Amino acid sequence: MALFTINQKKCHRDGLCLAECPAKLIEIIGEDGFPQPIAEAETLCINCGHCVSICPHGALSLKTMAPTECLPLRKELTLSPEQGEQFLRSRRSIRNYKEKKVPRDILTKLIDIARYAPSGHNLQPVHWLVIEEAQEVQRLGGMVADWMRSLINQGAELALTYRMDRVIDAWDKGMDRILRSAPHLVIAHGLKTLPPVQGACIIALTYLELAAASFGLGTCWAGYFTAAANFYPPLQETLGLPPDHLPFGAMMIGYPKYSYQRIPLRNASKITWR
Repeated sequence: MALFTINQKKCHRDGLCLAECPAKLIEIIGEDGFPQPIAEAETLCINCGHCVSICPHGALSLKTMAPTECLPLRKELTLSPEQGEQFLRSRRSIRNYKEKKVPRDILTKLIDIARYAPSGHNLQPVHWLVIEEAQEVQRLGGMVADWMRSLINQGAELALTYRMDRVIDAWDKGMDRILRSAPHLVIAHGLKTLPPVQGACIIALTYLELAAASFGLGTCWAGYFTAAANFYPPLQETLGLPPDHLPFGAMMIGYPKYSYQRIPLRNASKITWR
C-alpha cells in the first residue's frame, strides 16, 4: 500500500497537504495533477498526520490513519484568549491532597491526552509508570528520605543547597515534604540513549499537569523523587524500569484539599527584542 491515497472526487487540489508536510514529502506534478508521495516518502515520513488533519475535504488518507479515524475539531470548545490566560495563570502546584483515590479511568484519560504532546521527529518515546496506591507512594517517599539522609551524612553540596536537613526534620515529625502524602504518582520514563526523550517526557508531563485541572485534580512536580530515582540504586531497583530507561520526570496527583481564590504576582518577563 502506498504511503497515502487520495480520493480524487474529494480532492480540491488546493496544495494544503503539500504546504503543511513538515518533511516536504508530497508533490503535485502538472497543473491538473493530484498530490502524490515523493520517491523517498515511505522512509522519511514521521507519521505526524498533518496531511490528514489539514485537508478540509477529507481527501487524503495515510496508510496508518484515515480522516474518519481522526476526531474533528469542535470550534465551540476553543478557548478564548481570556479563558486561556486565566487557565494558565491560575495553575498552582498542589501540595495538600484529600484522602481520596482518583479513579483509574481518569488517570488513564490524562495519560491519553498527554500522549498528544509534541516530541522530536514525532518519536512519541514516552513510557509511563503509575504508582496507584497511596501506601506505595508513601513507601517510595521513605526511600527518597533515605537517599537524602545519606547525602546529609556525606556533607554533599546538593543536600546543603536544597536544605534537605529541613525536609528530613519534617519527615521525622510526620510531615511529608517529599511526595506531600499524594494519593498517586505518575512517572515518565524512556530510553536513556535517545537524546529527545528527556524533553518529550517533560512536555508530556506538562500536558498531563494542565489537563488534570479540567478534571478537578491538582498536581505537583516531584523533583526530589526524580533526583533520587536517577541516583539512588535501591529506589531504582524498586521502580523496576527497563535497564536502558531513566525516569525523566514525576508528578504527584490527587484531589486538592484546598482551593485558591486569586492569581499571585510573578516577576516581570525578561525579554530581549532583536
